[in-house]
Amino acid sequence: MSGEQRCTRVAIVDDDALVRAGLRMILGGATDLEVVAEAGDGLEAERVVHEHRPDVVLMDIRMPRRDGLETTRSLLAEEARAVRDARGDDLKVIVLTTFDADDMVVQALRAGAHGFLLKDTEPRRLVEAVRLVAAGEPILSPSVTAALITHVATGGGADVEGHRRRSEAETRLATLTDREREVAHAIGRGLSNADISRELHLSVPTVKAHVSRVLDKLGADNRVQIAIVVHDAGLT
Repeated sequence: MSGEQRCTRVAIVDDDALVRAGLRMILGGATDLEVVAEAGDGLEAERVVHEHRPDVVLMDIRMPRRDGLETTRSLLAEEARAVRDARGDDLKVIVLTTFDADDMVVQALRAGAHGFLLKDTEPRRLVEAVRLVAAGEPILSPSVTAALITHVATGGGADVEGHRRRSEAETRLATLTDREREVAHAIGRGLSNADISRELHLSVPTVKAHVSRVLDKLGADNRVQIAIVVHDAGLT
């Protein structure tokens, strides 16, 4: 690989050895991706992440000893600084699950995970998702967004907690301009920058500028967290 086409380093964390083998085989077919480590649970994951410094972690959500939720929180909230590479890039986490409305997945997204994929995602889509996340564009597909909306709409917790989240989300969204709200709403529907560009008749650079301002105003770390704010506010 040349310096202009650096390999994206990937770690696979799953307690099922067959799943790990399948993911390794799928990712191994992409010349710009390199699987540098595997782990069977969250405790082992923290060790291999520190040792191998991957760019992206594919994180199973339900594992023995330490689950993917706790591990994601730990890596992103406390350990990310220790796993930055020489370019200063942050570690990215993609949650893997067999359940598209799993409460733990929603919690992981709130904790800062950059998206999630179902384990039966087709190989081409899986490779594309890793590339997108590595490039700084968290993934939340329309089908997954629909499941997340359903989860939030049906509670995802106690009614009082749901009302509190809705009120907080509405207050945060009130800081946006009309155009920024349109962009935030589109992100909440799982649209990419290119999709938003076509739908709102804006250039992609203009969309990126709006997304940057939305992230800043909402105090969000990534697009997934924007989507969750939109969902909490009941706008999707």
